Amino acid sequence: MPEIDVEEEGGFPVKRHDPEEDQDVEKKGCCDALHTSVSKWMLPEELHETYLERTNCCPPPIFIILVSIGELAVFIYYAVWKPQKQWVTLDQGIWNSPLTYKPDHRQEAWRFLSYMFVHAGVQHIVGNLVLQLLLGIPLELVHKGFEVGMVYLSGVLAGSLASSIFDPYSALVGASGGVYALIGGFFMNALVNFREMIPLLGAFRILVIVVIVGTDVGFALYRRFLSDAVGLKVSFVAHIGGGIAGMTVGYVFFSNYNQKLLKDPRFWLCIVGYVVFFLFAVLFNIFLSPAPH
Repeated sequence: MPEIDVEEEGGFPVKRHDPEEDQDVEKKGCCDALHTSVSKWMLPEELHETYLERTNCCPPPIFIILVSIGELAVFIYYAVWKPQKQWVTLDQGIWNSPLTYKPDHRQEAWRFLSYMFVHAGVQHIVGNLVLQLLLGIPLELVHKGFEVGMVYLSGVLAGSLASSIFDPYSALVGASGGVYALIGGFFMNALVNFREMIPLLGAFRILVIVVIVGTDVGFALYRRFLSDAVGLKVSFVAHIGGGIAGMTVGYVFFSNYNQKLLKDPRFWLCIVGYVVFFLFAVLFNIFLSPAPH
């Protein structure tokens, strides 16, 4: 009697083991777990499925990583290669930097943005880098580099312009304006979508933001008004200006996932408001500022 191959006859659904397939499933599982966590932190529940369907890491969160590398490189330059000891505290070298915002050099317009690359010491730069990487990378995975970059830079510019108006004699260093713009946008999104997210997770997110902001602003106020450090005082107004930019411009960008911004009236309202503020700040610095030229 001839032998019968049961696999050819289709008698049993035999599946041969493929090690490469197991490897792909494992990789996919890790990637899915990452994006699932990101969606829970950044988006209301009804958008989770849409995000997971269209998400990928191409392009990667390159904006926030490049900015962080640039800030770290500038800090190392002034801390190591310049003849000064500025690892922990402010030193004269950063005040003489062409990147630092100084009220008597405000006609050099690039300083209103470039001050974000200069930091006052280890605690200052570590705090900013940790915050912007922990928050910026997930935001950029969801909203991509253009949106995150626009919000970040709008906070940096709003911070220096607000400082030039409300604290005109103070200098500025650090990326706090940009970091607070990310925090402001994230906070408003968490607050407005609180009911659509896991309640305990939503409460935890808001509590973490309040604790971080309260601690950082308290330290900034101490450095501005109570510190015995000599020389120019560092303004705290950039924190507030960046935060307001984030709570307006940032909220519009971060709450419009998978939607067209140009059709959202809130987008145009924020853009017009930001432009009006920008023009007023420019005119104030040219004609009304009490700071020396």
